Amino acid sequence: MKKLWLTINILLCFLLLLNPAVTSGEYQNILKMEELSIKVMPEFAYHPKDGKKVHPPLLIGYQGTMRNLSEQPQKGQVELPLPMEENNFRIGYVADYSSDLSKVFEIEYIIDQEKGTISWTTSEEIQPNDVYKFVVEFYTDTIKVDKEKKTLLYLFKSFADIDLFNISFIQPPNAKKVVLTPAPEEKKTHADEEGVYSYFFQGVKAGEEKRFTLTYERNETKPAIEMMDKQEQQPIDSFKNKKNPAFLSIAAVSGVGLLAAGLAYFVKRKRRNNY
Repeated sequence: MKKLWLTINILLCFLLLLNPAVTSGEYQNILKMEELSIKVMPEFAYHPKDGKKVHPPLLIGYQGTMRNLSEQPQKGQVELPLPMEENNFRIGYVADYSSDLSKVFEIEYIIDQEKGTISWTTSEEIQPNDVYKFVVEFYTDTIKVDKEKKTLLYLFKSFADIDLFNISFIQPPNAKKVVLTPAPEEKKTHADEEGVYSYFFQGVKAGEEKRFTLTYERNETKPAIEMMDKQEQQPIDSFKNKKNPAFLSIAAVSGVGLLAAGLAYFVKRKRRNNY
């Protein structure tokens, strides 16, 4: 039976290879999940290896932040369950950051289809009380289509206690009659944030669920990236001093290619609104 709910049921488990004597129960006390940020981007881009581009794509990106609570540097393996049972599931990008957050390392990962997990080894040691940040992007075809009307049913089930959790929905260009349920506390209508709808939670407990329904109408078949004017794309460095939450929404979860395209798109949108 085809699932309509897009479930991100993530279980982060660090296998601390430097200390085989550590038991699985002790891992939870060594690395604490401090923050998880999820971006839901309908019709933003197709996977680079997609041949047929018929069904509207869904890009999901999330960034996790964990802290090493132990007194020793740690380097080990991260294993994440992903919704590989969803229609046309594909990994897009996996990376982690240097300890000073100045570098991003694209990661070689292993997929276990039987377990439904992706795993990789941390690029650097995590020093005591330092944070470890990672980024994962994946694609599915879980948007339900009824002529021009699009519907996305989204379920997030927390994998652990999370201090700070936020989720943002990025509206595709030319979308009309956009409705999110439950409604965000504050709809993003400022020019710098147009089309970004965000939810923020504190103290999310393991097993806690967050459910959302997004509906909109769109007769445009091209994703956001294909609609961008190549002439208006500028180097990423030129945006370093711009304070634009919409830019950050993409930058927080996207690889270099999507980051550049995302920045260009929102710059173009902002310019139109300012004239």
